[in-house]
Amino acid sequence: MSSNNIATARIRLVSGTIIVVALVCIAKLFHLGVIHGASYVERADRQYATPAGDVFERGSIFFTQKDGTLVSAAAVVSGYQLSVKPFLIEAPDNVYEKLSAVTPIKRDVFDRAVSQKDRKDREVRIASRLTKIQADAIQALQIPGTIVAKEKWRFYPGGSMAAHALGFVAYKDNELSGRYGIERYYNDVLSRKQDGLYINFFAEVFSNISDSLFRGETREGDIVTTIEPSVQNILETELNKVMSEWSSDAVGGIIMNPKDGSIYALSVLPDFNLNEFSKVANPLTYGNPLVEDVYEFGSVVKALTMAAGLDSGVVTPETTYNDKGYVILDKARINNFDLKARGVVPMQEVLSQSLNTGVVHIMQKMGKQKFKDYMFAYGIGEKTGIDLPNEISGLVDNLHSPRAIEYATASFGQGIALTPMAATRALAVLANGGTLVTPHIATKIRYVDGTEKKLEHPMGQRVLTPETSEEISRMLSVVVDRALLGGTVKMEHYSISAKTGTAQMAREDGRGYYDDRYLHSFFGYFPSYDPRYLIFLYNVNPKNIDYASKTLTTPFINLSKFLLSYYDVPPDR
Repeated sequence: MSSNNIATARIRLVSGTIIVVALVCIAKLFHLGVIHGASYVERADRQYATPAGDVFERGSIFFTQKDGTLVSAAAVVSGYQLSVKPFLIEAPDNVYEKLSAVTPIKRDVFDRAVSQKDRKDREVRIASRLTKIQADAIQALQIPGTIVAKEKWRFYPGGSMAAHALGFVAYKDNELSGRYGIERYYNDVLSRKQDGLYINFFAEVFSNISDSLFRGETREGDIVTTIEPSVQNILETELNKVMSEWSSDAVGGIIMNPKDGSIYALSVLPDFNLNEFSKVANPLTYGNPLVEDVYEFGSVVKALTMAAGLDSGVVTPETTYNDKGYVILDKARINNFDLKARGVVPMQEVLSQSLNTGVVHIMQKMGKQKFKDYMFAYGIGEKTGIDLPNEISGLVDNLHSPRAIEYATASFGQGIALTPMAATRALAVLANGGTLVTPHIATKIRYVDGTEKKLEHPMGQRVLTPETSEEISRMLSVVVDRALLGGTVKMEHYSISAKTGTAQMAREDGRGYYDDRYLHSFFGYFPSYDPRYLIFLYNVNPKNIDYASKTLTTPFINLSKFLLSYYDVPPDR
């Protein structure tokens, strides 16, 4: 190679390197000056300086209104804190009187703080979350030894709204991070690095260029959820009515798009105010029963059994059987809920009258293995994959038993226990054409660099044929039109598919069931043949009432009417 060619190659290499470094610097300047500009402007205001270790920063969480507008669900807000340097405080009584005239301060907190005079550099906080007016008033007093500093904290505008879904930020030992809900599940995205307060701007620009070039940076961002605040509010309102009217131990609900798993609302009672979570007496209240607890849901499972029977071809809606009111298997007797026989009846009546013997008949026609295969295909023995922490799998060991009685009880929802979320996902298969979905709350991440990432939530396996999905939807529509509360809740212009469930609650010691404690459940979707919404409700140990149709039909119908009106769903009848 000639000397001219070598020189040209070197010039190109040097030029290319300069261009690459320049591009990185420009990008870094944009990142610091534009994207984080507000942060640095704030840091430049040294009237109320805050030590770097105390500056709290975290990404936001948003609800999404039906028109796509984002509404704050969790944010960082700014205020001020008041500290004292005990060594400099003179005439404590006078100081306390002046400060407490501006903002309430507990006397014992103040006295304990000003007594710590052992170190000249000690600072003790005595008040927090002050307003700008309060901060300015304290500054104007010019009391030696008092320090007003900026602070930030997590704030939830909705208070208790979607508390179990959102979770909160709290300390564990010395680590401040998300502890429950979305705050924990997406903690890596929501967390922020704590930079020094008076950082050298250009030092940051030119530092760690190799990291930017070769390793990339942590993707910090905000979380956008599918939760619709108006839908969330109406769900919580209806659940509160149920809790109050029936003195229930707990109630819960999920509203989901059965076609793609998007969750518009989910709630559990009792709940708590996220801004005052430290006041909760029982920490178990923080847990989310929708994914962390399992229940035997009873007769809503009959819809899954019927669909499996239709799909496997062992029954049709017109298939009949002779209902004697009971079945004996493995020397155990299984009765209908009212101990009555119906004689020869078609499969439609198995759902309309909720006959235990009918679904046992379907299970026997299918055989234990095929029945088990369908139940597992619904996903009842696995986690749903929802983006919430601590999800557990269902308890389905009875479906591995050699005894026919275990399969028989499973066919009507006893002896197997599911999380409410797993039950919702399984029932969505009936509505959406026969496919498992992945329930999810987050829909996208908005990164701090201005880019966005749409979160993918894959569809699962096909469980039922579209024809079976349509047939079971028709049968469940008949349940609403003719059987549910005697057909009095039928909607003239909308088809609705639904089924109730009433199950005895298992004893905590595993020794059988309570005679006087029941779990009520209810699921429904609509419009029946092109469903946009699936609602799942449950009611734990309501008092002085026997059946789910009495406690959950009204809230279901109220929610259905709201959704149909709110989203302006066109009639399908």
